[in-house]
Amino acid sequence: MSHEQFDEGYFGEFGGSFIPPELQEVMNYLSAQFYKYKEDPEFNEELRYYLREYVGRENPLTFAQQITDAWGGAKVYLKREDLNHTGAHKINNVVGQILLAKRMGVKRVIAETGAGQHGVATATACAMFKMECVIYMGSEDMRRQALNVFRMELLGATVVAVDKGQGRLKDAVDEALNDLVQNYQNTFYLLGSAVGPHPFPSMVKHFQSIISEESKRQILEKEGRLPDAVIACVGGGSNAIGAFAHYLDESSVRLIGVEPEQAPTLTEGVPSIIHGFKCLVLLDEQGNPKPTYSIAAGLDYPGIGPEHSHLKVSGRAEYYAVSNEEVLAAFQELSRTEGIIPALESAHAVAYAKKLAPTMGKDQIIIINLSGRGDKDVEQVFHMLKK
Repeated sequence: MSHEQFDEGYFGEFGGSFIPPELQEVMNYLSAQFYKYKEDPEFNEELRYYLREYVGRENPLTFAQQITDAWGGAKVYLKREDLNHTGAHKINNVVGQILLAKRMGVKRVIAETGAGQHGVATATACAMFKMECVIYMGSEDMRRQALNVFRMELLGATVVAVDKGQGRLKDAVDEALNDLVQNYQNTFYLLGSAVGPHPFPSMVKHFQSIISEESKRQILEKEGRLPDAVIACVGGGSNAIGAFAHYLDESSVRLIGVEPEQAPTLTEGVPSIIHGFKCLVLLDEQGNPKPTYSIAAGLDYPGIGPEHSHLKVSGRAEYYAVSNEEVLAAFQELSRTEGIIPALESAHAVAYAKKLAPTMGKDQIIIINLSGRGDKDVEQVFHMLKK
């Protein structure tokens, strides 16, 4: 497969498109449509309309006074993706992609989900745009996120349990890609993470970059200057790449991604190909993707977005892992201190910020991307704390 053809799909050595020829044709068409419509004034007007009237953007950049006082150091701001309709950043990308699917005349949408937030967002948009919706979800994740499974079904989606492998996010992606190969004539694969073959990583970044577009404007209004650090959790990488996007060229801003200790892709991964693209992957002795585990189902992926792989290798962004204990403590602390219950995924970013803030001056600023709210996790946390 010649790389020249897919140059735009590369971030340094990572990215590209390593897929069967029939699927490559689908990706080429999707790519052409995306690049055409992303500059289209009518498309962007409609996107802005739904982000405002349906998602509820722009959401606040909240100064966390209590947590700032408690940690004693940098000023802490929270970018409130938890306040979006459906409770997380996932809806930003879903609305963008569903408007694209609508213009492509597709009536059937498929998606993969781990924590269920992307599945819920996809089912929500499909209900609104009257599209058939099929969601692939690992059986283990369905057990952990039973409430989200019911939500998706309530919204009219068919949720397909994936028993293969570990019954987690990677396995759900495998099945969704198989479906696309078989049904590409009439099906749109609405990928939720900044992963997969080109153009998905660029497309997801484009629709999620609204996060940093807003936070950059908001912090300049509030503080008259840029933050010293932006912190986001990383699983597949969509909320983090959206939170980083408009700061990539601002060398004074540290970009920090936080991952689970049991799935430390960026800390320990090696370059490899997974799901049709090249990125850092956790491999076992046999060279296969390693089983991963995280208490946050949305971070349970053995690979990572290609742009994050590039940001890590190039040194533009830093990536750290935190333990389950630190995450659970952060989940409870933000709830008690600020009256905001974060998603377990987002609590990873909070956990690292807690370590970083005290090492910084009181005139310095951290933005934590609060990628989602914790409603979906309270039952799981309840049982974990009871143990």
